[in-house]
Amino acid sequence: MSVTTIIILVVIGIAAGILSGLVGVGGGLIIVPALVYFVAFTQKEAQGTSLGILLLPVGILAVMQYYQKGYIDMKVVLVVSAGFLVGGWLGSKMAVALPVGVIKRIFAIFMLITAIKMLFIDKPSKEDEVTKQTAIKKEIK
Repeated sequence: MSVTTIIILVVIGIAAGILSGLVGVGGGLIIVPALVYFVAFTQKEAQGTSLGILLLPVGILAVMQYYQKGYIDMKVVLVVSAGFLVGGWLGSKMAVALPVGVIKRIFAIFMLITAIKMLFIDKPSKEDEVTKQTAIKKEIK
C-alpha cells in the first residue's frame, strides 16, 4: 500500500468519523463512495470494507459523548441492533448475488431520495423546533 493510498484512507476515516459524530452518518454515505471514487474499489468491495470498519467499535468515543449527555436510548439501540443484525445478513446475501450495476443504482437512488426528502420535504418550522426543545427541557426536569 502506497503512502498516498494510506493518506487517502486516513482522510476518508477522519471525514467519516467527523460526520458520524456530527450527524450520525459515515459508513454508507462517506466511506463507500470514497472507496469507490478515490481508491478504485468495486461497489461490493467498498460495501464489504465499510461493514468491516463499522463492525469494530470505532464509534465508541462518539457514543460515549452522546450517552453522557443522555442522548442514547439503550432499549432502542438493542432492538434496532437486533434488526440490523438480521437485516445486514439478509442485505449482504442479496448484494453479493446482484450485479454491481444494480447495487450502484440502488445505492444512488437511496441517496437521492434521502437528500430530496431532507432538503425539500422535512423542513421543520421554527415553531416545531421550539416546541420540541421545550418538551425535552420539561422531560429533563
